[in-house]
Amino acid sequence: MTPQTDPQAGAAVKAADRAHVFHSWSAQELIDPLAVAGAEGSYFWDFDGNRYLDFTSGLVFTNIGYQHPKVVAAIQEQAASMTTFAPAFAVAARSEAARLIAERTPGDLDKIFFTNGGADAVEHALRMARIHTGRPKVLSAYRSYHGGTQQAINLTGDPRRWASDSGAAGVVHFWAPFLYRSRFYAETEQQECERALEHLETTIAFEGPGTIAAIILETVPGTAGIMVPPPGYLAGVRELCDKYGIVFVLDEVMAGFGRTGRWFAADLFDVVPDLMTFAKGVNSGYVPLGGVAVSGRIAQTFGKRAYPGGLTYSGHPLACAAAVATINVMAEEGVVENAAELGASVVEPALRRLAERHPSVGEVRGVGMFWALDLVRNKETREPLVPYNAAGEAAAPMAAFAAAAKANGVWPFVNMNRTHVVPPCNVTEAELKEGLAALDAALSVADEYTE
Repeated sequence: MTPQTDPQAGAAVKAADRAHVFHSWSAQELIDPLAVAGAEGSYFWDFDGNRYLDFTSGLVFTNIGYQHPKVVAAIQEQAASMTTFAPAFAVAARSEAARLIAERTPGDLDKIFFTNGGADAVEHALRMARIHTGRPKVLSAYRSYHGGTQQAINLTGDPRRWASDSGAAGVVHFWAPFLYRSRFYAETEQQECERALEHLETTIAFEGPGTIAAIILETVPGTAGIMVPPPGYLAGVRELCDKYGIVFVLDEVMAGFGRTGRWFAADLFDVVPDLMTFAKGVNSGYVPLGGVAVSGRIAQTFGKRAYPGGLTYSGHPLACAAAVATINVMAEEGVVENAAELGASVVEPALRRLAERHPSVGEVRGVGMFWALDLVRNKETREPLVPYNAAGEAAAPMAAFAAAAKANGVWPFVNMNRTHVVPPCNVTEAELKEGLAALDAALSVADEYTE
């Protein structure tokens, strides 16, 4: 893993990118993508020989790091025997991937509908819920992200929704619990939980329970800020869904497959949804794959009634072979246990020490390898370091922090006024300490913007 310098090759990659690649979520003329030469384990590097510890896991999907040899070999082996095949057939890689996933999902989520990623998993989960109930509406939280396709982006609660929100998607947003920035004037986790559930039930009542097909929640919200729900909240949502005949959907696209120190974050709360979406960590992002884990009750709806949906590449053999290998690697190498153990013994105490030292760190929250630092201008007022949805000069403090982290060899996950600590789930203790030291130095730059 020794980066080789080749600036000329890097310049060629950058030139082709700028000439022809249209990037997501970006003003095309205002971005300057790094040309990546290679990646292995928890690191990647550019053509100038600069190596970065990836504290983003790509987009929180390389749960076993880059280029794991067993997964690479499984993809190569599958490509040699059966590169692709239509989804209507039974294929060994597809069947085995479904079996391994179903073994790990909670409750009776034993049927797996494969998609190409998380957004279309959400699309299909809600289609199933609407057909199952015969109802049109879906409730989702403001602080959330569910994907970039039309239905999924309307469900999303952050500003990426605004440009595509026609107001006609049958989506109603509500406030989920988040004590640090409570919308319920709560002072304790118990108060936050009780008041959030009361707010949700009131929303259900005023929208009309008989019109609501589903409530969808990220088990632990990811990009929106890694707000671990308070004890009892998800169980309370489950009870409300049962009370009103609403389908409960958990989005585990980011939180699933070891990220929280459990196979699925639902296991932390002893709750079983009716439908659960997944993607990202299912095969560490090596080949695009997502899916919906379906309960027996929902599956029965389509026992003798055709499900009106599908994808050309549903359960693609290469993607499923990568999933089989990834799940087996995670089991054999104790990746889920590593995320839980090092998250508790190394990451959490180190981040809490950073919060004590740095005036810019307002709150530390998370679990496993899924952590966020809420950066503020003032710890007493909790004013965010940058305004909500800041851009340009208004976002300069976060840009300065990110630049400092990169200068110290760590690629940070930055969103609004937060930095997330989300390295691969098989990261080592030494790598964590290296990255946390770099964040310590970078936070000194953020401190310069505090009051």
